[in-house]
Amino acid sequence: MAHAAPASVLVEAERIAEALVFASAGPVSESFIAERLPRGVEVAPIMDNLQRAYAGRGVNLLKIENAWAFRTASDLSFVIRTDENEVRKLSRAALEVLAIIAYHQPVTRAEIEEIRGVQTSKGTLDVLMEAGWVRFRGRRRTPGRPVTLGTTRDFLDHFGLEELRDLPGLEELKGAGLLSGRIPPNFAVPLPGGDDDLAEDEDPITQMDLEELGLLTPGGQADD
Repeated sequence: MAHAAPASVLVEAERIAEALVFASAGPVSESFIAERLPRGVEVAPIMDNLQRAYAGRGVNLLKIENAWAFRTASDLSFVIRTDENEVRKLSRAALEVLAIIAYHQPVTRAEIEEIRGVQTSKGTLDVLMEAGWVRFRGRRRTPGRPVTLGTTRDFLDHFGLEELRDLPGLEELKGAGLLSGRIPPNFAVPLPGGDDDLAEDEDPITQMDLEELGLLTPGGQADD
């Protein structure tokens, strides 16, 4: 029978986990934290206790997929304005494309255009990828093998979501400015997926695919 760790060990484990997350610029995975906790201490209860401890403070401990990060409390977001300008730089088209990708992923460029009813420029997708919110997921097993698109962990982090299932409804999206007042007539908000696993009709992206898409030069070097 496993014995519970002494209280002093649990306190030290919380201090270690807190320091690891605080010192990191980005979300810290649970596996990274677990490797550095005292032997026999489980990471989940430690992080849950820390999350409760920070619940009423100016910064909160948030879970983002299987990682943790400290972020400004949502009710104090009006004080922190650095991220607002980043969102405002996105065009209306980019915001609509981002919302469609978030809710319909995995989705191809042609499917995005079908939903919006207009063509999507490469520049719009480039902006979303440069922001770190959209990525290539795989290739659809259909004629032409179109590339599928999905969101990233940075997307979840930026919008304060633990997972895709936490995405808001249509009216909340409109209120947050993520969709314009002129919603495409056939736009719907389906229940988003909850993981990054490839769908049954998707193949993984290969190095050859990356070269074809211009993300890598022949030989495997990143294209600057």
